[in-house]
Amino acid sequence: MRPVSSTDHACDALIIGAGHNGLVCAAYLAAAGLRVTILERRAVAGGAAVTEEFHPGFRNSVAAYTVSLLNPRVIVDLELGRYGLRILERRLANFLPTVDGRYLKIGAGRTEEEVARFSVRDAARLQSYSRRIEAIADVLRELVLQAPPNVRQGSWREALPELLSVARLGGRLRRLDMPMRRELLALFAGSAGDYLDGWFESDPIKAVYGFDGVVGNYASPYSPGTAYVLLHHAFGEVNGHKGAWGHAVGGMGAITQAMAQCCVARGVKLRLCSPVCEVLVEGGRAVGARTEAGETIRAAAVIANVNPKLLYLKLLDPAILPTDFRARIEHWRCGSGTFRMNVALSELPQFSCLPGRSPGDHHTAGIILAPTLAYMESAYFDARAQGWSRRPIIELVIPSTLDDTLAPPGAHVASLFCQHVAPHLPDGQSWDAHREAVADLMIDTVAAYAPNFKRAVLGRQIFSPLDLERTFGLIGGDIFHGALSLDQMFSARPMLGHARYRGPLPGLYMCGSGTHPGGGVTGAPGHNAAREILADLRGRRSAARVFAPPR
Repeated sequence: MRPVSSTDHACDALIIGAGHNGLVCAAYLAAAGLRVTILERRAVAGGAAVTEEFHPGFRNSVAAYTVSLLNPRVIVDLELGRYGLRILERRLANFLPTVDGRYLKIGAGRTEEEVARFSVRDAARLQSYSRRIEAIADVLRELVLQAPPNVRQGSWREALPELLSVARLGGRLRRLDMPMRRELLALFAGSAGDYLDGWFESDPIKAVYGFDGVVGNYASPYSPGTAYVLLHHAFGEVNGHKGAWGHAVGGMGAITQAMAQCCVARGVKLRLCSPVCEVLVEGGRAVGARTEAGETIRAAAVIANVNPKLLYLKLLDPAILPTDFRARIEHWRCGSGTFRMNVALSELPQFSCLPGRSPGDHHTAGIILAPTLAYMESAYFDARAQGWSRRPIIELVIPSTLDDTLAPPGAHVASLFCQHVAPHLPDGQSWDAHREAVADLMIDTVAAYAPNFKRAVLGRQIFSPLDLERTFGLIGGDIFHGALSLDQMFSARPMLGHARYRGPLPGLYMCGSGTHPGGGVTGAPGHNAAREILADLRGRRSAARVFAPPR
């Protein structure tokens, strides 16, 4: 350990990274009266949930791009509406062009009639499917804001609180009857493709729902575990409407800027352009951090809002960590298979299956360009073999159809969330050598469905997996800070024995998406970590007062 050579500054809680979970954690701790400092590497707070101008006159959510999973309790507790946050619902949830020139629209009051054009049987099964997914999602929603039981060795006194947590979890799951428990097991352990094949016969509805099983997930829709990823994306709501998706006015940066304003109002010191190079450890305990500029900040609690690999493999001396712990962190699986683009458009895309120059409800939707589960499976295996799929999966979202602050009059911005691409290219190739060619492929893929799209592109911003890692700290381009697989979730996130936002070093905590309940712009990891940290620093009763439900 290098000696501390610069002036020490004391605070109660020091947070590394001003992504949305770091901001949420800071706001709760500050509300309890703690002195909180956040150190952020970039010149803007927000992590991957930021809005930036990427082409003259055109602004967009440059990484995270749509809202649903942001927890309602976090919105209320941080008074995000007071700080300007407004979320608009899509007029249509999803729009999927098909290979035979037809299309499927998914939206409240429309889905059954739309699906019936492809299969009357599937249309009749939609309500039963939705009720089952919603019933399981409701049970799991209750777990989102709870710290998971920690599986660890020790005396019965140490184990008792965890046993009580398990008992409470069991009580929630007992609300499900046996058929629903079987359904829960299928969703946790099975594949999205197998699950959907058991419900439906027509390709379009299976493709729309199956997309949620591979979004941000480098896997075939028939890979075990993808059914849970599908369920993970069903937790959300917008303005009280469960399962809805929407757009923050001003882009995703409006969410994190509102969070940052809340933090500042509560006394948090938010320091930008302050990259951390080392977590300081003395006597086996984390006591602060050192910035790349050589400054040290000491704190009673050091809280990392970064990928677990970044924390334990880059910011700590490896000799400090238990050998088994370090070995398992080295094998923490990251990589979303994601290639992210933003484009400035002179006009809206006109789809061959639904022509028209005027904005339509389908332009406000999540537009899924992947017509079948078989197409998605081929995309995955193509990427595994060649580095990227020659027929990729794309979700196209055009937020300017709902928010006219993002582009000049008559023009639009679009987000392209593209899969599948390999997090690391074969044969040691660099993404820097291929990013432009792959971006051209993504544009051409959209143009195959909307022929005017390519000529409408005025400018574009590209994030390969390597760009996402360098810019936002998303290792391998992983938007979830670690795969949402059965061995990397709940009590095993990021590792059995370290599930309650604490690692093996006293004084060091985690509050990012690499902890329960995982990725997405939820704020839940930040909320849960703050409660655990406050309990350690001020006691459980103090934490209970801060986190008591509003009356």
